[in-house]
Amino acid sequence: MSLECLQEVANDYEKLLQDGKGYDVIIYANENEEIHAHSLVLSTSFIYCGRINLTVLEGPELLKLLLAVDDLNIRTLFPKIEDYLIQNKSTFLHQNAVETLETIYQRESFTNLWNFCLEKVYKEPKILFETDKFVNLKAPLVELVFKRNDLNLDDIVIMLFNSDKFIKLKAPLLELLIKRDDLILEEIVIWNSLLKWGLAQNSSISQDSTKWNEEEIKIMERTLNRFIPSVRFYDMPPGDFLDKIFPLKDLLPKDLVNNLLTFHIMPDRRTNINIQSPRKPKFDTSVIIKLKHLSIFASWIDKKESFHYNILNSPYKFNLLYRANRDGNTAETFHSKCDNKGATIVIIKIKNSDHIVGGYNPLIWDSSNKYKSTNDSFIFSFTNRNDLQTAKVGHIKNDQTGNAIYSQQGYGPKFGGGHDLLHYNNLNNSNEIWAINNPYSYSKIDAPENYDKSSGYKTFYMENYEVFQVVRK
Repeated sequence: MSLECLQEVANDYEKLLQDGKGYDVIIYANENEEIHAHSLVLSTSFIYCGRINLTVLEGPELLKLLLAVDDLNIRTLFPKIEDYLIQNKSTFLHQNAVETLETIYQRESFTNLWNFCLEKVYKEPKILFETDKFVNLKAPLVELVFKRNDLNLDDIVIMLFNSDKFIKLKAPLLELLIKRDDLILEEIVIWNSLLKWGLAQNSSISQDSTKWNEEEIKIMERTLNRFIPSVRFYDMPPGDFLDKIFPLKDLLPKDLVNNLLTFHIMPDRRTNINIQSPRKPKFDTSVIIKLKHLSIFASWIDKKESFHYNILNSPYKFNLLYRANRDGNTAETFHSKCDNKGATIVIIKIKNSDHIVGGYNPLIWDSSNKYKSTNDSFIFSFTNRNDLQTAKVGHIKNDQTGNAIYSQQGYGPKFGGGHDLLHYNNLNNSNEIWAINNPYSYSKIDAPENYDKSSGYKTFYMENYEVFQVVRK
């Protein structure tokens, strides 16, 4: 593409000369006359002839040219070069979206290029993290990028907090991240990460906090001071506070430590404490559970009784396959969405309550009308889905592994030979009824006790249920 703007460029250049600003070369025409000029203009022939062949320029050269044209205020050329760069060098811009945003940051003329690169980041947020320049980006620039509500930071945050780049973050950028109300991480993970970052900034201090002397405690307190207001300490479970926070109480303001003690020891006095609102991560994959439930499921899958994964170290991904009130609450739809998809977890919300139950199938669902044998399946319950302490898991009994899972064409999920948990098809003219005969093949969970004579089971009405595919990362 060649641009030809003879008269327009001449007019812009005349304005540039008349303005007399920004020159970096003085030409002495004679003893009494000086000519002020611009070195870039002197070395770039197209300014004089009004022609330029953009096709011979690569992405970096075009961006430099665009910056120069903006600096020289040549308005006629600017939109043409910007449009050409966007339309013909999209690969360059995709690979260098963050660097380009950093380059054109605070330049008002670059609206189209800014929006183009920003859209790339929103559609594929991992490119924000993958650039080596991310850790050194200016906090105001990152804040501008983060402003849009449709930016999914979850993958970026998980990769970043798990990577070597985390300890290299500049303090303002780290503060910006942990201030976010939609941050996906648990508060104890944020605290542990801050300690890791603080120690990296003070490499002479021991990793073992029990060995810190008074001076080292003061150094760590100063290092972490700006971040303390952004941590939601009140959202941490009592065990985390007792084991991880209280031993390091000297790093926190005394009034915060006193309030936390009051919060955990005397709940009736909590109304006197100014408590931050909990974070609200953008987890729209499920309408029944939150992200924290997935960490617990992952722990149960790996049979970790005394230790739970968190969002950073969970070895599993959970992909939504089926939602009853979205896809159709029938056995046929369940099988069409979930058969032959590998390991799955089923989550059911009981109607008019926060009680949820479900089960994990490490094999596959199909329509074989046969039992499947495994010692890795389980069923579970949360009497209050908002209180993780109400969780209970029921593992398959040793003498019942052959009856762990039953796949039947005319029914939804079935767990156990009893069956411990099953979705009835059109019981009492309703597809909303689930049945419980637990404990039979699985140890006991907390489930409804309403007995239905027509089925011979304890039953409950569901509000909705979901099935997730479980995939090891």
